Amino acid sequence: MQIERLAIPEVLLLTPKRFGDHRGWFSQTYVKRELEEAGVTDVFLQDNQAYSSQRGTLRGLHLQIAPEPISKLVRCLKGAIFDVAVDVRRGSPTYGRWAGAELTAESGAQLYCPRGFAHAYVTLTPEAEVFYKIDGYYAPACERGLRWNDPAIGIDWPVAESELVINDRDRNLPLLADFEPVVL
Repeated sequence: MQIERLAIPEVLLLTPKRFGDHRGWFSQTYVKRELEEAGVTDVFLQDNQAYSSQRGTLRGLHLQIAPEPISKLVRCLKGAIFDVAVDVRRGSPTYGRWAGAELTAESGAQLYCPRGFAHAYVTLTPEAEVFYKIDGYYAPACERGLRWNDPAIGIDWPVAESELVINDRDRNLPLLADFEPVVL
């Protein structure tokens, strides 16, 4: 597995090797030992899958805070997405900064979003399917979020705002200035 640290070192881009022949390919998408060697010690407890029918579907920025924080390991099973992690850890030198990468079904690359980071993605193709592992269980009382277009964060989304498909909940999340930093 190829492991690349992004603009924020705790956010990783993981690209599993693919072994192919005339029938197709095989890949080991999760090898605990290899992730531990890169510093990822999370024990993933739940798998989630999301489908978006339209290009420009934006989901996020979401996270869970203590006592039920979660990390995510995200990959795209069909189509392509632009995946983002925003550091919201209290006292972090990269607080309010983001790191992101394009994930495609073709590449098999995955984004590791650690605890203390808000997560979002936008679909770059219609018919996109996203799969992610989380190291905790969904806890509605711990769910928080940030506005996807907060100028203080400045995410460079690769889809024009006029093309975005966003639900009202995500459209009305608070700005970073109104957000309480996360304590882990």
